[in-house]
Amino acid sequence: MSIEYPEGATPLDPNELEGLKHPHIETRGELDQLEQQNIQDGYQWLARQRKHKDFLTEAFLLDFHKHLFSAVWSWAGSFRRTDKNIGVDRFYIGIELRNLLNDARYWVEYNTYSREDFAARFHHRLVKIHLFPNGNGRHARIVTDVILEKVLGVPPINWGGRILDKSGEHRQTYIQALRAADRNDYRLLIEFVSANGA
Repeated sequence: MSIEYPEGATPLDPNELEGLKHPHIETRGELDQLEQQNIQDGYQWLARQRKHKDFLTEAFLLDFHKHLFSAVWSWAGSFRRTDKNIGVDRFYIGIELRNLLNDARYWVEYNTYSREDFAARFHHRLVKIHLFPNGNGRHARIVTDVILEKVLGVPPINWGGRILDKSGEHRQTYIQALRAADRNDYRLLIEFVSANGA
C-alpha cells in the first residue's frame, strides 16, 4: 500500500500497517474512504448509546475509537504501542489522558471556560497526547463535539471535512493553530473554533 501522509498526520509503522483488515487497499484515498464509512458506523453506535453516562472517561474514549475504526484496523480502541513524531511517550499515555479528563471535569464543574475555549483546549490536549496509531485528529474532533453536546449542552463545532484536504488552506490554518497551542498559545485555535462554530 502506498500511503501519502498529509501535513500533521502521523506515519504508521510496519506493525501498525499489518493491522489493516483490508489488504486490497493501495492508496491513501482508498483508506480515507474506508475509514469514513467506518466513522459513519461509529456515529450510529453513538446515537444508540445508553451504556456510557459519563463521556469524560478513558473507557468511553477507547470504546468510541474502536467503533469509529474497528472495521478498518485490528488495533482500533487500543493505546498505541510505539512512539511517534508527535505525542507523549507511549508509557505516559494513560497518565496524561487521566490528567486531561480530570482537568476537563473540573472545567465543566466550575464553568472555567467558554464553549470555544473549552473546545480548543480539550481538543488540542487530546491530539497532543496522541492515544492511537491512527485517527487521532478525527477522534479528538468528534469526541470534543460529543462532550460539548452531551456534557456541556452546547452546539458542536463545525470542524469541516476540509481538514482532511492535505493541500487545503483550512487544514493549514488548523495545523498552524495546533502548533501554536503546543507553545501554550491558544489564540489561533480559539479563533479557528470560533470561526467554525455552529
